[in-house]
Formats: sequence, C-alpha cells, structure tokens
Amino acid sequence: MLRVFQSDLHDSRRFIITLELVPGRESFGRSVDTVKGIAADSFTDGRISAVSITDNPGGNPSLSPDVIGHEIFSVGMDVIVHFACRDMNRAGMESRALQLAMMGMKNILALTGDYTAKGFGGQGTPVFDLDSVSLLVMLDLLNERINASGDPDAFMVGAAVSPFKYTEGESFAQYAKLCRKVAAGAQFIITQLGYDVHKFNELHKMVGRLGIDIPVLGSVYLLSPRAARAMNAGAVPGAIVPDELLAKVLAEWKDPRQGLKMAVERTARLAAILKGLGYRGIQIGGIHRSFEPVARILDRMEEIQDSWRDYFDEFSFSRRKGFYAFSDQMDHDDSGPRYNLSFHRLATTDTVHFRFLRAIHRYFFNLESPLAPFLEDFSRTLDKHQRGRLLANLMEGPAKKLLLDCKKCGDCGIQHVAFLCPESKCPKHIRNGACGGSKDAGCEVYPDRKCVWFRAYERWASVSRLDEMAAGCVPPRMWELDNTPSWLNFHLKRDHQSASTRIAQFCRTQTCRLPKDLIKGKS
Repeated sequence: MLRVFQSDLHDSRRFIITLELVPGRESFGRSVDTVKGIAADSFTDGRISAVSITDNPGGNPSLSPDVIGHEIFSVGMDVIVHFACRDMNRAGMESRALQLAMMGMKNILALTGDYTAKGFGGQGTPVFDLDSVSLLVMLDLLNERINASGDPDAFMVGAAVSPFKYTEGESFAQYAKLCRKVAAGAQFIITQLGYDVHKFNELHKMVGRLGIDIPVLGSVYLLSPRAARAMNAGAVPGAIVPDELLAKVLAEWKDPRQGLKMAVERTARLAAILKGLGYRGIQIGGIHRSFEPVARILDRMEEIQDSWRDYFDEFSFSRRKGFYAFSDQMDHDDSGPRYNLSFHRLATTDTVHFRFLRAIHRYFFNLESPLAPFLEDFSRTLDKHQRGRLLANLMEGPAKKLLLDCKKCGDCGIQHVAFLCPESKCPKHIRNGACGGSKDAGCEVYPDRKCVWFRAYERWASVSRLDEMAAGCVPPRMWELDNTPSWLNFHLKRDHQSASTRIAQFCRTQTCRLPKDLIKGKS
C-alpha cells in the first residue's frame, strides 16, 4: 500500500514538501482535469511527498476531496485529505472516516473548518458537532478498531495551527489548543498562511517549549493579486497578508510575467527560511493551473537555501503594537515566553460575573465539594418525578439565561471556557479552544464581538490559571441531554464530565501539560 507521506514523516533527514490542491464545483471537465494533471506532474517530479486536498474551503461547496483524492491516490500519488467538522454530525464523520480507511486513504488533516458560506438555496446549516480536538480523538480511537480488524495501517492524522495572532490572548489560545491537539493524537502540524517570519520563528520556539516532537510544516503560497486582496481583506480566515505586502504584489503583477516571477521568488525565499529555521517541511498553496510554478519554486529554493538568513528582512512584516511571545524575536537563547507577566484587569462587570460563577461552581458543581452528597440526593429526589424536573428547570433556566444566554444543551461546558457559554458565545460551539479564524481578538463570524476564547484567556489570566486553557480534552456535547436540566445531569453523573464513554475515558487520561514558564503570572 502506498505510504510515501508517512515514510517521509518518519525520515528525519528528509525535508517534506506537500502541495495543496483546491477542487472546484464541477464533477468533471477542465477544473477536475487540471487538479488531476497537477497531481500527476507532482508524482512524476518526485519531490512531492503528498498532495493535500481541501474540504469545502471557506465553507463553499466543492468537489469532495475523498473522490478526487481516491483517483489521484490510485495512480500513485499519496494524498492528505482535509477533514472539516462543519458539514457533518459525528455519525456522518465516523462513516466518512471508515470510507476513507476502506479506500486506503489514511492521511488526514483534522480541522474544525471555516464557517458555512452559501450553497444551494442560500447559507447552509453549520453543524460543528465535533471540533478538531474531538475529531482527533475519534480518529485515534478508530485506529484501535482498524488495527484490531487486521489492518496494520492506521490513520496518520495531522492538525493545523495559526501562529499569526497579534493579541496575547489569541496567541496563547492557539498554543494551548496545539498542545491539546498533540495530546489528542496529532502526528504532524501544518501552519496557516502568513508572511511574518518572527511569528514562524515564535511557533518553532514554542513547539520546543511545549515538548512537541512531531513534524511541523510551514505554509507558503504562490501569491496572486486576487488571493492577496482576499487574504488582506480577511476573506480567508486565519490567512494574513499585510497592507505593505499587498501593495508590493499589486505593483509586481502590473506586468503578469514579472508578477509570476516575483511570486515564485518570494515563495522560494520563504520556503528556504522555514527550512533554515528548522521546520520539517512546507506546504505549497496557490497552485491552480499547472505544476510548472511548483518546479520553479523548488529549484530556486535549492539554489538559495544556504543563504536563507539573507531574506529575513523581506518577511519582517511585524506589527509595531502586536504581541510577540519572545522579547528578542529571532534569538536562539533560553528567554521565556512573555504570557501573563502582568496582572490582567477585567472590566468590573466581567470580574463580578467570572468570580461569582466560579464560586458557585466551586461549591455547588464540584463533585469533591462537601455539599456534593447532599446535592446528589436532592437531585435524585427531583429527578424521580415530572414535577421535580419541572422545578429544576424553573430554578435553572431563567438564571442561566440571564447570566449566560443559556441554550439549554443539558450538558453544560461553561467551566471549560472560564464560565462563558460555548453554545451561545461561539458560533462553532467549540469546547476545546479557539479556532484559527479570529482576528485582532474578534470572532471569525462576528468580527464586532470578541472571540470567546480571547475572553476566556483574559479571565484565566486574571487569576493566574492559564493551565485551564489546555487541561485535558473536553468531550463533545451529549445531545441526548438536550433540553434537560444540566444541574441534575451533573449531580446524577449523566453529563460529559462523568460519562463512561471511550472519548470521556480518553480525555481523562491523555492530557496536555503546559510548562510553568508559559503560564506564570501574578495573582
């Protein structure tokens, strides 16, 4: 069975190169033939470990990566299938994973996914039944079944990280979630796209701080004016093209030949820098017409790789007031990261809200609280009768609606998000950490609203408990508890915190531990 990508990942001497391909909305015709032709040329070239195929990027409908990936895989080119949580519930995702396993396509990039865009008849329903961390857990547990069935080839599952965050809270949230992803079974990492070499270096140093020993691939891109405008405008969640770079690209492409030449050169130079910094490989994006620019990029990278330091200044698109985790951005000393070095002051209303709910949770929703035996007996009494359950709903519903805009999921997760509701405050309902789409602390979907995980960082930092951002993994919502009293479910040990499911057991044993110098602060 073809396993080029996995073999290359395990070969520490090899610099890995993958190529991202974006299927169109057609099931046959020129766009399909182009994607297949680029993949065939990649195989012939011999330097590409795998082609990586997107899954409805931007939330827009396109040809399934599974079907076109299988055609490419069948002719000899290894494939990485992007697997987003946006469009299917957990049953559909497990079925899809089994289908991929049967087709022999075991390389998967697990993603929460961009928010839903328009499809047939308008905007589709965003599902987000799982997030990228719980998807990783699902695939890890499926590996046990695959191996038990006699198939020795398990899924090789990767994850994404977005280091190009310029507020302290967003930056920390990305690294905390990265830690969770690795604990959940990620075997390789691919970055989001950006052009700030200091952020690339920050990620490389942070991976070492976190004790992560898996390959990290940096994203590079053949930047055209159209793509540069879209990324600069924030139309590609998580991808960053600063104003200065956009102006350069637009000027260069006034002559299309010169524009393409400069785009190839810029991509090769950034690739050489990433190799010099110690990245295990690159993923090349922005290839839509032919393989020829890829060959030019790789040829040029080989020519200039020994002089990679000469190109730093071209990619120093640092933000003057942006947050950087290390004081000397390009040094190689042992200076610690600069998170939570000063006391974080919350607004008075936020402070009262956070501390009140935290105290309530400590005494009334803590299985180790002295009140726990009494509350369990009381809950069991209420639960025996319909009137008792009605009384529980009347006690819980209005209070949680007022304090949390509660959606009555019956499986409360506020304690994981600094006592903010992941169902009402996050459009993707993520319980395991921030997605990659936030920008300047704003939510990907509602930019005028702060990302709930940025708010969670500020709250945990104010009491020096940043370890809560990465503690364990959080099982997905238990839909069978929908519209039932979460208070009763907690005390009667029916919710995700007490469930005996395999994913709950996994999350209790596989946990990420952040180093002390990453979470230190003043209380």
